[in-house]
Amino acid sequence: MTGVMLAAGVAAAVTSAALVPTQGDTICVMSYNVHNAGGMDGVRDVSRIAGVIIASGADVVAVQEVDSVTNRSGGRYILGDIAAATGMNPVFSAAIDFDGGRYGIGLLSRERPLSVRRVPLPGAEEERTLLLAEFENYVMGVTHLSLTDADRLASVDILAREAAALAKPLILAGDFNGAPGSQAIKTLMCTFTPLSDTSVPTFPADKPTETIDYIMYAGSSAPDILSSRVVNEPTASDHRPVVTVIRLNKAR
Repeated sequence: MTGVMLAAGVAAAVTSAALVPTQGDTICVMSYNVHNAGGMDGVRDVSRIAGVIIASGADVVAVQEVDSVTNRSGGRYILGDIAAATGMNPVFSAAIDFDGGRYGIGLLSRERPLSVRRVPLPGAEEERTLLLAEFENYVMGVTHLSLTDADRLASVDILAREAAALAKPLILAGDFNGAPGSQAIKTLMCTFTPLSDTSVPTFPADKPTETIDYIMYAGSSAPDILSSRVVNEPTASDHRPVVTVIRLNKAR
């Protein structure tokens, strides 16, 4: 559990008990690489990031690139600041020690997770991590994959194993650092079904040309996709957020 910062009262490991998703259980999922709240205009503005999240109506947000009490962020817990501004529960998972604090990924959720777990992922240029947060009807996975092809492929194997071991469906979201036609993403799609529109580019935010941010699903019964979009937000971060509304149907 080293490197995971929990909301108060959250248990320390994903349980194995399976709870059946109710028919018509609807979830709004967002994935957002927030660039530590630094915008394309060079301004660091947590309230601007929070406004994008609030406007989306997201129930759960997979967040990438956030600092925890680093010098460059003035000792602020950035995910906590975003959580306070949105009224959501934060869970931070550090990937590396950085500049007097830590740097990594996180989850924001309207409901507190039942439990959380951190899984290390390979990264030659920078250590990576997978954050798994269990909710009543599903598990939410957050990740930010490596910049190298070999590490991304190795990570895909770990993601597939984690999905297979869970007793609940897994929603996986994050910055995967790979295009839809890359080997790693094509391999990942052998286990996971895309829930976001992979034809719409997400990076860079001002004039996007690459699709590297995704929301995916692994489970025995795919959910209904009620809507999916890349938010037209060109300034708040260097990535555009991805938002998908789904309805879970049946247990795995």
